[in-house]
Amino acid sequence: MTDSTSSAVSEPAASSAPAAPQLTWKDFKSDQEVRWCPGCGDYSILNVTQKVMAKIGVPPHRVVVVSGIGCSSRFPYYVKTYGFHSIHGRAPAIATGVKCANPDLMVWVVTGDGDGLSIGTNHLIHAIRRNVDINILLFNNRIYGLTKGQYSPTSELGKRTKSSPDGTIERPIWPVRMALAAQATFVARTIYSDPVHMAATLEAAARHKGTAFVEILQNCNVFNDGAYEQVADRKKAIETRIHLEHGKPIRFGKDGCKGIIVKDMEPVIVDLPPGEEPPPGSTLIHNTQAVSPALAELLAALQPPEFPMAFGVFRDVQRPVYDQELLGQVQRAVEKRGRGRLEDLLTSGTTWEVR
Repeated sequence: MTDSTSSAVSEPAASSAPAAPQLTWKDFKSDQEVRWCPGCGDYSILNVTQKVMAKIGVPPHRVVVVSGIGCSSRFPYYVKTYGFHSIHGRAPAIATGVKCANPDLMVWVVTGDGDGLSIGTNHLIHAIRRNVDINILLFNNRIYGLTKGQYSPTSELGKRTKSSPDGTIERPIWPVRMALAAQATFVARTIYSDPVHMAATLEAAARHKGTAFVEILQNCNVFNDGAYEQVADRKKAIETRIHLEHGKPIRFGKDGCKGIIVKDMEPVIVDLPPGEEPPPGSTLIHNTQAVSPALAELLAALQPPEFPMAFGVFRDVQRPVYDQELLGQVQRAVEKRGRGRLEDLLTSGTTWEVR
């Protein structure tokens, strides 16, 4: 009798509430005409992001997209969510304010190499180190596209452009390494030409609690065409790209015939048995959750032509989230001192009377 009663009590009651409608990418598609150059990689990124937003399941009225200035920053017009097309480099700061004011919102930042890594570097680094619960997508085409082809902070050394006719004399910023140095809790890299990989990467970023930073390699076919030809070309990718998977051996090449080890504190390419499980110690094992970011930093530094470029999630760890910590402080202060009044604040402390 007791068992049957217990079973009856524990059985969940049938809900009369209608099931929430399943979202599709069309729910995140605005009525605005998409105005990028024909063939621009931004089209692929927009399409994939809309699909990921639908899969995550947060309704459009609870999503905010914040951008700065540049071709990528037209993004808020093209997604049917709330959005800010803000000012040059300030998108992370505005997104921080949005998230702290309303933590229930899902906040995305869309920026570019010329926006987020020039005038916006300061704001980007501080948002990352604070671990605000926002998703930062940095489109990196290694050029200023909107202003017609000047070199950007990520342009290669020696790059000839309208603003560097004799070649740049500045070494480029490497976005993933910058994010890791800023103590990011989630860092990833993907590419516009691989929508399947991009979708998986963006979904992982969206589900992360804290700042998620994703570098998206993107082609500007007008001012910097072929910037990532080595890694974008599917025929070459087998030799020029490492696909990172947590807990899996780091390998590349035909049938996974090459790996990476560390020798004398330097990465070294080694041969592996093709198509077979590599022997223990024969190549590095990827670990996104390692306490130390050393492995992620080593992988982020791999660059063609000496090494293949790593794609996927470099780091995915948990740390207290800034907006939650801030609201916790506010709540404790209210409990201790009461809510307070603005008038009392303005008339407290040292004041002057101007006659």
